[in-house]
Amino acid sequence: MRFRFAPEGWIFIIPFVILAILALLIQWYPAAIVLSAVAAFLFHFFRDPHRSGSERHVDVLSPADGTVVLVKDIPDGDIWPGLTRQVSILMSVFDVHVNRAPMAGRIVHYRYTPGAKLALSHKSSGENEQNLIVMTDHRGATLAFKQIAGLLARRIVFDKKEGDTVARGERIGMIKFGSRVDVFFPPLAKILVKPGDKPRVGLTVIAEIPE
Repeated sequence: MRFRFAPEGWIFIIPFVILAILALLIQWYPAAIVLSAVAAFLFHFFRDPHRSGSERHVDVLSPADGTVVLVKDIPDGDIWPGLTRQVSILMSVFDVHVNRAPMAGRIVHYRYTPGAKLALSHKSSGENEQNLIVMTDHRGATLAFKQIAGLLARRIVFDKKEGDTVARGERIGMIKFGSRVDVFFPPLAKILVKPGDKPRVGLTVIAEIPE
């Protein structure tokens, strides 16, 4: 299978590859080993595997790799009118960090909020840098998700803009080095994951939004 790679990684990888080669040329082998190990880790971190999840329009795919840390009800209008359920997925540095659209539809709202890069707890994230994306599908079903920067995150990448139409599982961005993605659903959504589950981006069905 062809290795897929997120191009955002080159700016991090190339310096370590060059330094590792230089260390080999001057026979500084311990440094060459360490630098090569860092470059290998970065190659692994910026991987972007092809995954093909459910095509059922009622299914919502996970927008991120990671571990489910929170499933709860929230007040209507706290995030967006009509959305009252939340699933939070914490991404470690060992997870795929490319984010993908959880359903097919149109991006009806996008908002970037600058903020801190604090350690993400299971409950709090409001002070951190984040993107809010709201989508509707052809039925009018609405959901939202947040890309939230963590302690090690250096940048949130969002490839789309308000008004764009995206396919289910299409790449929409990534968060570099440790982060969290929160997904918000309408009250009738059937949540299919629980804390401790490990969904895979673009593959795991985390909820159903019925007709």
